Amino acid sequence: MQFVITAHDGAGMLEKRMEVRPRHLANMAQVPGTVLCAGGLLDEDGQMKGSVIVLDVPGRAELDAYLASEPYIIEQVWETVEVERMNVVLLGGEKFGG
Repeated sequence: MQFVITAHDGAGMLEKRMEVRPRHLANMAQVPGTVLCAGGLLDEDGQMKGSVIVLDVPGRAELDAYLASEPYIIEQVWETVEVERMNVVLLGGEKFGG
């Protein structure tokens, strides 16, 4: 199952985001599935203000376990987090899924 996570940082969180970032990246490497795409949302000045992550995981339980361990959530960097199912059709220009 594919999911897209869209998260926005709280106000004034750039410094804390950068402090927590190594743990966030290490945690993503432990996802029980595959991180298909991940990156920072940028403001007009090119500074990170949030994140988008596309995951391919066995199911919602694995997604919820990942979110429960996500340092940006634990450390309250992300103020809002939206999760939606996604149907990834192309990945790297190649057909993926359906």
